[in-house]
Parts: sequence; structure tokens; C-alpha cells
Amino acid sequence: MPKKTNPTANIDPTEFTLVDGRKVPARGTRWRARWITPEGDQRKKTFDRKIDAEHHLATVTTAKLTGTYVDAAGGKVPFHSYAEEWRRSQAQHRSTTAAQVEAHLRRHVYPYFGARPIGSIRPSHVRAWVAERAQVLSPGTVEVVYRWVSAIFKAAVGDRLIASSPCVGVKLPERVERRVKPLEVDQVEALIEAMPERYRALVMLGAGTGLRQGEAFGLTVDRVDFPRRKLIVDRQIVLVPGGAPSFGPPKTKASRRTVPLPDVVLEALVAHVAAFLPKPPPGDHLFFTNEAGQPIRRTRFSAVWRPAVAAAGLPEGTGFHDLRHFYASVLIDAGESVKVVQERAGHASAVETLNTYSHLFPASEDRTRAAVDAVLGRYSPRVRHVAED
Repeated sequence: MPKKTNPTANIDPTEFTLVDGRKVPARGTRWRARWITPEGDQRKKTFDRKIDAEHHLATVTTAKLTGTYVDAAGGKVPFHSYAEEWRRSQAQHRSTTAAQVEAHLRRHVYPYFGARPIGSIRPSHVRAWVAERAQVLSPGTVEVVYRWVSAIFKAAVGDRLIASSPCVGVKLPERVERRVKPLEVDQVEALIEAMPERYRALVMLGAGTGLRQGEAFGLTVDRVDFPRRKLIVDRQIVLVPGGAPSFGPPKTKASRRTVPLPDVVLEALVAHVAAFLPKPPPGDHLFFTNEAGQPIRRTRFSAVWRPAVAAAGLPEGTGFHDLRHFYASVLIDAGESVKVVQERAGHASAVETLNTYSHLFPASEDRTRAAVDAVLGRYSPRVRHVAED
């Protein structure tokens, strides 16, 4: 009775080898190890010694049993191909995040790793890439792009294309946290005056409510409660390159909030409605549109914003987000608590608020001294001396 062989782990002798795709006689007997991958594909590898072929099969069997098997063929997949497959599978990404990931990979990653087999990329390659990108990108941007690259390699490990990620021992450029320096009142006033009339209420809204740019661009008439002097932030406008405008969720869950409307902002919005919106404006109509009545795109708005910043004499690089910092500084200067500033700004936590604006809150040393003196002051030698007199 013929001896049965294991179809998933097999060694047989062979008298030929492959050279340039052709079978040619081998020097002596060689040994071919054959096995089946967890996915059901057959693989084979040839060795000069039988013991080496047996050792290889034993290693393969152990890896399959422990779930650590990595198919060498998987590592030959180009990084670009796998990264694009990974990117399209990220259903949890918001459309704005998806657009950012696509742009980062296309501009900063694919020119370096795109054509390389994913299994050939080593930690030294990643370190060299980070060092090169740090010459042209800010530390914060390098960190963001690296995060996506690391996620792709982590997914490749999970898919058993590679045994381990090369994103180990990679030192990112140090981020120097820049302290927020809010605009002064006269600077905000100068910016409002320098803006075209169509966008003045938009600047007033940013400075008087702290809305993010996407939240302000996506504000519709039905989200403003004029009688109660408040507005609701529960979405933002999403404008992806090449895509139609749409509404998406705000940045975080904490970004969903109700913001009180100061009279000066309310009056500016009323005047804007009268001047630039249809009469009566439908509830879903955007408050702010461009001259063609279309949603405002960030890239196009810069053509309006930058000249106004220059005309107002503001520092180069001043952005819409600086209006948000101004709003927070006004609240802090008025004595509002960290919790209130957090809620108004839509920060995820009070820690985020403190990390951003802690240097703007009044120093507590004098208040601490005054509080203790108020309750224990009678024990002061100076006070006792006056009392005895």
C-alpha cells in the first residue's frame, strides 16, 4: 500500500532548478518543500539539504498554528497598492479626514515608498524619510503624515503581509508648542473694517462666538434663534476637492453646543440677512456665501482673507482660527471659568482648554494669599500689635 503524504507539508527530491524561468539540471539532488498557506494557496521553496527543507516546513507549521504565518508573496505587494486599498476601507474617516489622508499620501509618501514592495521597507528607510520630510514640513505635519504611514504598516501586519512594522525606533522632529497670542481688540476692529462688506458679519461671528471656520461657513438660518439670542452648532460644511458641498458632523462630540449671541453679533447677522440673503430666507439657506451665492471654499476665501489681513496690518499668517483665540481670551479676561470657556469653544475637555489658554488665566498666587489672610489674618503679628495698641 503506497505511503500517504501530507499535502500541506511535503518534501520531495528534484534533479532540476529554475534559471531565468527554464528548468536546468541541478548539481546533485535538491529538496523542494511544499506547503499550503492559511488562505489555501500552495507555496514551495527549494533547498540544497533535506534537513533545511524539513526545518523550514517545521517553522511554517508552527507559524500557521500560532497565527503568525506571513506569506512572503504578500510582502511583494507595492506599498502604493496596499495603502490605497487601506485608505478606501476606512469607513470611519469623515470626508474631510479622508481628503486629508489622500493628499498627504499622494504628496509626501507615495513619491518615496509607493513603488517599493511593502515587505522591503525597513526602519532605516522610514527614519530617512522622516528626516527628509522634516526639512520641508512643520513638525506637526510630519507627525500627522507619519501617523497615517504607521497605521498602514500596522494594518499590513494584521493582514499578514509583513511580520512586523518598520515604524519602530523612529524619532519624530520635536514639536515646539507656540503659545497662543490673541489678537488685540483694535486689531480685530481693523480686520472687520478691512473686509469686504459681504464678509464683515462673518468676522464678527468668529470673534464674537468662537466658531471654527467650517462651523461658521456651514451656519444656516434655522440654526440661529434670534429671539433667544443663541445659535446651535451641530454640523459643519464639508467641501472636498472635486465633490459637492455637504454637511458633516462637527469636529468632535463636544463641538455640538449652543452658543449665546452677544448683541453686537446678533445685530451684524440681522444686517447681513437684510443685505445678502433672499427675502424671506429659507431655513436651510447658508448665512455666508460667495459673490455667486455658492458655499465658501477655504481655498477661495483665502483670496479675500489675506488682503484684508495685510490691509489691517496684522501679522502674516493670521488665520480665521485667531478669531477663535480672541473669543476665548475675551471670556477669560471677563473672569469666566475654565469649564465655561471649554463649553463655549467646544473643546473635548477642560484639559484641552488649559493646555491652550492656561497662560491667559490670571495668576492665582495673589488670590491664594488674600484668601488665607482673610481667614487667618488675626494671627499676624502686625495685626495683633495694632490690636494691643
